[in-house]
Amino acid sequence: MLEVRGVEFGFGKAHPLLEGVSLTLKQGEILGLSGPSGTGKSTLGRIVAGYLKPQKGEVLLDGAAPAPGYCGVQHIHQSSIFAVNPRWRLGRIISEAWQPDEQTLDAIGVSQAWFDRYPHEISGGELQRVVLARALGPDTRFLVADEVSAMLDPITQVEIWSFLMDRCRQGLGILAISHDAALLKRVSSRQLRLCTGGLIPLAA
Repeated sequence: MLEVRGVEFGFGKAHPLLEGVSLTLKQGEILGLSGPSGTGKSTLGRIVAGYLKPQKGEVLLDGAAPAPGYCGVQHIHQSSIFAVNPRWRLGRIISEAWQPDEQTLDAIGVSQAWFDRYPHEISGGELQRVVLARALGPDTRFLVADEVSAMLDPITQVEIWSFLMDRCRQGLGILAISHDAALLKRVSSRQLRLCTGGLIPLAA
């Protein structure tokens, strides 16, 4: 289980963006997180994935702080071009984390013909698939998907979420962050709304 306990975070001397935020996420569950712009959804996602350290509170994996090294909680945001080294070929980008088998690449729609290309030589939807392939190694138990399909065309959105929902049925836990309430209602079993300082459960 992934737990966020009493997390507080702010930038500079401004009023804290997050105050006493707590949530739980089980493996095999998709938890939807919505809320107005500027309330700290992406900041919370980065804290959950270990990219930011909370000023108060803690993030626990099975009751303990995540161990150093490859993190069982991975993070993907909507601008995949900023998540990769533009000087690396795609094959190196994927193998940076692990070496997915052909079945996994086919399931997510990644062609091995792309491996000799650079990030700018494929479309945004294709690059998002590459970033997903890199993130979903065998040790990944939870995924923070921050507007993961917001920049994509409708067909690619459906394909990516179909893949993620299938992985969820295999045990992957997903924190799905989005402004798209209709999307979250379709894909998640529970939904939370982040307002100024805290979380509000939404009706199913």
